[in-house]
Amino acid sequence: MLGGVETRSVSPVFVGRADELAALVDALTRAAEQEPQALLIGGEAGVGKTRLTEEFLGEAARHGAVVALGGCVEIGAEGLPFAPFSTALRTLLRQLPDELAAAAAGQEDELARILPELGETPRGPHDEESTARLFELTARMLERLAAHRTVVLVLEDLHWADTSTRHLLAYLLRTLGSGRLVLVATYRADDIHRRHPLRPLLAELDRLRTVQRIELRRFNRAEVRRQLAGILATEPEESFVDSVFDRSDGNAFFVEELVASRESGCRTGLTESLRDLLLVRVEVLPDAAQRVVRVVAEGGSTVEYALLRAVVQLGEDELIEALRAAVGANILLATSDGDGYRFRHSLVREAVSDDLLPGERARVNRRYAEAMEADESLVRAEERVIRLANYWYAANSPAKALPAVLAASVTARRRHAYSEQLSLLERAMELWESTPEEVRDELRPADYTDVYPPCGCDPETTPLQRLDLFAEATVAARFGGERERALKLVKLALRILDEDGSDPLRAAWFWTERSRLVANLARGDGWEEIARAQELVKGLPPSQVHADVLVRAAGWGMLHNPGPANLAAAERAVEYARMVGAEETELNARITHGSLLADSGDPDAGLAEIHDVLVRASELGFTLLAGRAHINLSSQLEGLGRSREAVELAEQGIRLVAKSRLLDTEAWLRGNMAESLYSLGRWDEAATEARRTLRDGQGAPPRGTAAAHLVHLALARGELTEAAHQLAAAHTHFGTHDAQPQHRLPLYRLAIGIAEGEGRIADVRAETAEAVALGFALGQHRYAWPLLLASASAEADARGLPAADEGREAALTVLRTGARDLPTPAPVWAAHAEYLRAELLRAEDRDTLADWTVVEAAVRPLQRPYLLARARHRLAEAMLARGADREEAACLLRDAHAAADRLGARRLREELALLAQRARLPLTADDTGPDRPDRDTEDPLEALGLTSRERDVLRLVATGSTNRQIAEELFISPKTASVHVSNILAKLGVAGRGEAAALAHRLRLFTPAVPEPATPAGRG
Repeated sequence: MLGGVETRSVSPVFVGRADELAALVDALTRAAEQEPQALLIGGEAGVGKTRLTEEFLGEAARHGAVVALGGCVEIGAEGLPFAPFSTALRTLLRQLPDELAAAAAGQEDELARILPELGETPRGPHDEESTARLFELTARMLERLAAHRTVVLVLEDLHWADTSTRHLLAYLLRTLGSGRLVLVATYRADDIHRRHPLRPLLAELDRLRTVQRIELRRFNRAEVRRQLAGILATEPEESFVDSVFDRSDGNAFFVEELVASRESGCRTGLTESLRDLLLVRVEVLPDAAQRVVRVVAEGGSTVEYALLRAVVQLGEDELIEALRAAVGANILLATSDGDGYRFRHSLVREAVSDDLLPGERARVNRRYAEAMEADESLVRAEERVIRLANYWYAANSPAKALPAVLAASVTARRRHAYSEQLSLLERAMELWESTPEEVRDELRPADYTDVYPPCGCDPETTPLQRLDLFAEATVAARFGGERERALKLVKLALRILDEDGSDPLRAAWFWTERSRLVANLARGDGWEEIARAQELVKGLPPSQVHADVLVRAAGWGMLHNPGPANLAAAERAVEYARMVGAEETELNARITHGSLLADSGDPDAGLAEIHDVLVRASELGFTLLAGRAHINLSSQLEGLGRSREAVELAEQGIRLVAKSRLLDTEAWLRGNMAESLYSLGRWDEAATEARRTLRDGQGAPPRGTAAAHLVHLALARGELTEAAHQLAAAHTHFGTHDAQPQHRLPLYRLAIGIAEGEGRIADVRAETAEAVALGFALGQHRYAWPLLLASASAEADARGLPAADEGREAALTVLRTGARDLPTPAPVWAAHAEYLRAELLRAEDRDTLADWTVVEAAVRPLQRPYLLARARHRLAEAMLARGADREEAACLLRDAHAAADRLGARRLREELALLAQRARLPLTADDTGPDRPDRDTEDPLEALGLTSRERDVLRLVATGSTNRQIAEELFISPKTASVHVSNILAKLGVAGRGEAAALAHRLRLFTPAVPEPATPAGRG
């Protein structure tokens, strides 16, 4: 009836949406100025999202932009991984082949996971950073592609997006920082129910200022009237406008359908049900056309012509006539590449699909699957496997569906689409029991799993087990960031294994996974689970699982309780891995062994072993392991005081892992580099690396370490408020579930520094006592010496504070106890030991010039300018206090002051300046020139800008007096005393009375001036 006749239902006039189109065009303009733009267009089905997008793409083309469109595919099991991005990038590859090739240069194999045309997808590596690496490479490719031209990417139907697509979109919207790129995504607002997976993404994107949301409303009556006039090419009757507006409620698509229904001669005219309205134009098509439309409805968002022809089983002429009728009725459209057909609107497809009988749906899906199996060329290779899996699943054929679903899960894994892999594996578990046993017996782990069979069986010959799927799904969930889901799978697997009790190796594997997960989820430190795994493998022959358990146990011990027992455990792990031929596991164990060896007092042997692993891992392409070797090597070098070497090695490691986008590994390396740069006095660089770690680190521990480095810098610069803020952040990152000494001890030391700066000597003592009571395990001397030194310095600086006198002896005893058995395996720690000894003596007013001479000599060759400046400060102070060589003291003060000034160590610089003023010594050479103002008699208190009355008040504050006591002493009102205290705090740049008192005592503001040499005879 409709053959050769096209039903006109789309208005040629663009109605309404002027403001929305203007916002899109404005984004195009801003993007041309190197400001990437992101817009989300939401609205109910049929409200006009596609029409608005089409108008915008036309404008973009007129502005000279390169446009590419990709649609999310509704196909089940979370859809095709990265489907809209793959389609859009494929379009860009056709339009800009040379430019896209240049933008992807060097990373083609990784980017082929999203755009297969770039090359062969590699089989690995797979780890928890795999997806992040892929996303980062995609972002950088798009930035390079849009560096010199405006590129518009449109992703349609985001409500159908697979998890990987949603995650990639979120990543791009958060990280794209340059390029002339406009990214637009559309979604159905009425489909986003409370539990829809897109809902949390939309909530997250709402918090980004760089993302603009556009919500399309329905048309009002005037706009419906204009739409009708455009469709009919004449002014509609007002009664018809009223009827259509009432029936459509302003939904643009329903307006079109109502007009088309009337124009097609439908007997019923305006139906009672909108669903019937969508179906009525299908039902008036010829029988062959209706049959084709029903087949297309089950094929997915788009069906290739060749596949459709194989499924409908019509002659080619008959099929073409049927398609002509469906296209002429505006029900189907040819795809832009001319290769297939899709519904003009997904609402019609959904209505047609819902109208199929259950048996009819299964039959159509079976025909799709059979046609694809018979001819692999019918669909794209990257789509074939997952579409085949979904067709067989919808066909209710478990015997065919299970192998197909498992094959699709492998494809998803190779694309690093771990969420889709997990969904497919869960579908395989669902199909397992209903699949005939003879079919299951033909399946092999080597074909469908990447996880080494935990049972230790031969993956090539042993039939696949359901628990193998649990293992693969657990790892997929972990790699996909769904740790809660992974933990549930592990618990269920262990419950099954507990009921059987005959597979200890498999159980040990799952307990090891559980250890990793509970630590990552902050549910514990993971030791209980490791101990259970060790019990299970005890007495069993060597195996991959046994080696993995030993490596995990040794690694845990290295971080939590290093000692001889864990060194032996690492040696056993190396031995077992070597026996079973698991070289990657062996290399991992050797890094742990080398680190423990270095900590135990044999640094040369330990460093040599880790370096050997680094070389071998690099040869084999084990980038993650090579990255870990760089982390441990740079850390060990810093622990030995070899900071320059540590920085160089960390830089090498960063260059290595940056190519593979191992973001957490890179974050650890940057954190290590920040620590070494701080030691070397390159503080601005250290701050840059620490902040970059906070920005890019995926895991909490490297971010916690970076925050701790920023605390060190803030303390040295006298920024106590910033130091306290970063310390709180570090505590949050590290949490309380996994108290590793390498994290815990630096936080104690930093808390001591903040408490000392604020004059809270009681808190200094409490933090110190708690740290010492916990004990300093093997290898922790590198954290213990700075902690004890900071506490001893605080005690010495607090000498004379009334609040500090009581309890000082006990506090010093705690410090001496803590230092008693600490090793000094390198010159840097021998210097710390001397420094600590001198500070303890200073705290008791028993230090001598010789003590500080020894300290300065020990620190001088260490290439630690801040530590040396502090040591010279103390040496100069001791020389001046004892009337020693003033010229030598002046040289020391000048050197220390210049270093503090260069570093930005404000607090030390001020202390040195005040000491020089008290001693009436110049800090720079030009201070002695003829034009220098006479500052020999300048009062340090005047240098701080304090008035005479404020000096009197500060003196009483330093003794711990309250405002009322100050008022009584100085015969002023308490209110006036309070005003003076506030002014003093502001001038000193401190936050409270305790900090002001501590500063006064530290600078010796109320002690006699440093002695000057006696006036020589004959001079007056």
